[in-house]
Amino acid sequence: MIGQFYIATDKSKMDLGYIHSYLSNTSYWAKGRSVENVKLSMDSSLCFGVFDQGDKQVGFARLVTDWVVFGWIMDVFIDEHHRGEGLGKSLMDHILSYPGVKNINGIGLRTNDAHELYKKFGFAEIEDAETWMLKRNS
Repeated sequence: MIGQFYIATDKSKMDLGYIHSYLSNTSYWAKGRSVENVKLSMDSSLCFGVFDQGDKQVGFARLVTDWVVFGWIMDVFIDEHHRGEGLGKSLMDHILSYPGVKNINGIGLRTNDAHELYKKFGFAEIEDAETWMLKRNS
């Protein structure tokens, strides 16, 4: 519980329409992502929703992991109307304290504008970036 908000991982609570609308219309990283691809990505992830007491969704994030070697946090957002209320910090706290997450060797994420927030949780720039490789299909 975060004041008048709570975080849940029950996918049946997630508002696919709201999540899709935010990702495809508002985010800089998922512009134009289809609702089918949003659903597929959620089906393949551990999802975290932030909800008000009326069960209206106001935030979201998802984690993809093998639970041993690597995890990747993606699609993190808090509705513009609720920013500055500590919900992003609470969401990250919740994800990083979720059972099993502390046992993962490394957790990654990408951001264009929230470096300072993530640094507070121990994220740092990749020290050995030259060893990382990425294949893009699009």
